[in-house]
Amino acid sequence: MAFTEARSTSDADPGRLAARIRTVGGQRGSEAARLTSAQKLEIWQHLYRNRMVEERLGLLYRTGKVVGGLYTSLGQEGISVGSSYALEPHDWVGPLIRNLGTMLVRGVRPREAFTQYCARATSPTGGRDGNTHFGDLKRRLIAPISHLGAVIPVMAGIALASKMRGETCIALTYIGDGGTSTGDFHEGVNLAAVLRVPLVLIVENNGYAYSTPTSRQTLVPDLVVKADAYGIPGEIVDGNDVLAVYDATRRAAHVARTGGGTVLLEMKTFRMKGHAEHDDAKYVPPELFEQWRQRDPIARYDRLLEDEGILTAKEREFRVAELKAEIDADADFAIASPEPDPAFASGRVYADDGGPGGLPWR
Repeated sequence: MAFTEARSTSDADPGRLAARIRTVGGQRGSEAARLTSAQKLEIWQHLYRNRMVEERLGLLYRTGKVVGGLYTSLGQEGISVGSSYALEPHDWVGPLIRNLGTMLVRGVRPREAFTQYCARATSPTGGRDGNTHFGDLKRRLIAPISHLGAVIPVMAGIALASKMRGETCIALTYIGDGGTSTGDFHEGVNLAAVLRVPLVLIVENNGYAYSTPTSRQTLVPDLVVKADAYGIPGEIVDGNDVLAVYDATRRAAHVARTGGGTVLLEMKTFRMKGHAEHDDAKYVPPELFEQWRQRDPIARYDRLLEDEGILTAKEREFRVAELKAEIDADADFAIASPEPDPAFASGRVYADDGGPGGLPWR
């Protein structure tokens, strides 16, 4: 008996985007249709701020200012921005290290991101961590961590607490395609499903877990089928269409908020860089980059707003200049900020230790 390769189609082939669609929580497009012109412009600003901050972080990394690694979301900004914009202020969100856009939508300023990555004393953690490992409970923002899947059980617990208290808030978090094979993913999703907690889980499927194509770690063609395994609703979404992401997230949030339990959204996208700033991504076929470049979420949104008469090319140029000035000032602030006092490293090890500087525990 001869054995053949089970899957030959590229994991990140844009042509497979709509392979399996199941609408969750209402008519597709209904939520995005309610957005006003002002709201669409606000989404535009978040998209551009996300990309411009990460581009500046790349420059800071290459000039030795960033402490530690840098994991950016070039080409995936539509997922972070669209999903977090769809939430209510009282909802909880747990981003991963590639969801800086989610944090910006939640009110984090570029200055906070720059000082954090540069490990400055003025950063949210006082220079304790050179990455986006910080949160803010007032913003209902749970700190991102690098351990893939580990945030899912945490967010399931937050969603369970919300349900037990009779609150109307939901919890939302993210996982990559590779992370869906972790034990934390299975245990967190299964627990959330069985207890019917108001959790929305977004799988950012960009076809690669670091350098491993998705087909090398699972034989299912679409990760949304995992929703069936746990008995929860699921849907495939065009992750490079920010309004489609917003729409699907709003509908999923409604299902979770009204007692429908946990929802899984698989968002098809592609990371237009390597796994991290040090990775040249030579393992990715060059034609894939070109195919997905045509689906760039920001360029697509620019064309949509121009077609709708919401943002002209001249107005866009003016707004981009304003954002650049903001980012220049915040990056300069971070570079000029002092490094932390070495004595600070011994503080805040225990929950009752405020440590030097009196910074709040995060």
